[in-house]
Amino acid sequence: MFDLPGAYVKDLVELTGRWQVRPEEVLAGLPVTQAELAAPTTRVPLRVCEAIVARAHQLTHEPALAVHVGTQMRLSSHGFLGFAAMTAGTVREALDLACRFASTRTSAIALQLYVEGDSASVVIEERTPLGSLQQFLVIALVIGIWRLGESLTGKVLDGVAECAFAEPTYLRGMPYAGRLRFDRPAHRLVFAATELALPLVTADPVAMQLAREQCERELAAVVDEGLPGRVRTALVARGDTSSSVVEIAKDLRMSSRTLKRKLAEHGTTFSAIRDDLRRQRALLLLDNRSLSIGEIAAKLGYSELPNFTRAFRKWTGQTPLAYRERDR
Repeated sequence: MFDLPGAYVKDLVELTGRWQVRPEEVLAGLPVTQAELAAPTTRVPLRVCEAIVARAHQLTHEPALAVHVGTQMRLSSHGFLGFAAMTAGTVREALDLACRFASTRTSAIALQLYVEGDSASVVIEERTPLGSLQQFLVIALVIGIWRLGESLTGKVLDGVAECAFAEPTYLRGMPYAGRLRFDRPAHRLVFAATELALPLVTADPVAMQLAREQCERELAAVVDEGLPGRVRTALVARGDTSSSVVEIAKDLRMSSRTLKRKLAEHGTTFSAIRDDLRRQRALLLLDNRSLSIGEIAAKLGYSELPNFTRAFRKWTGQTPLAYRERDR
């Protein structure tokens, strides 16, 4: 079952108080109570979350609730993962923790960090169709990551956020609206790779290690939840997105048949994971105008440019050149 932590829903329910809406009004008739949302182990199914978000919009008459959720996001709502990220030494270390342990918070969304040359991106992956929650969750998350990053570094962070849906009219004039881009191939934050080295003002190596150990225990309790991520990590470690399923299975100490079967249980395939990795690398590499499209194709393991062009069109609906020229 795909779900979200009760803490996230609790934050939204409490937020509606700004519009004189009582929590019991938001939750009326729904299979979750205020007391349950306050419990750290509570998980709320996505379909129930959809109903709560719809009710919150209806009662507050505020279409930009996602922006408000993002700007008031607290690390404490993310449990031990939030504490580990807060006490990390650098932005890179915090993002690595967030990507590795995101599945301890929700099975519906994953985070992946990509770095190519001078550019970096954090990609928000939908592990299941989010339906009417997509726009709300993605906007809240990208704004929340930005706000928390600026709070933890004490600096105004550069970059833009790209969303794979049309621009909502309610965003105009809202905080961060000028840094959001829409109708893009993926949900992602794109920024200068130099920002990964920024130190966090809340760094605490001892506390971070303790929190990380707890996150590892929580991850181990999620049965094989991280296998797609482990495949992705193995591909990145090889530095070769043309690696075969046999090679990656060997790296993970299992047979290729077992790997395929376990990935199928997660609703994915080795080829899908490898293609997604290529797609995200391609998006970053195409932002680097010092590289020709032919050079990018070669970096991604394509011996022939037309093969890369066909693959990119399949992923994004446009050619590499059209994507590169999108903002000109």
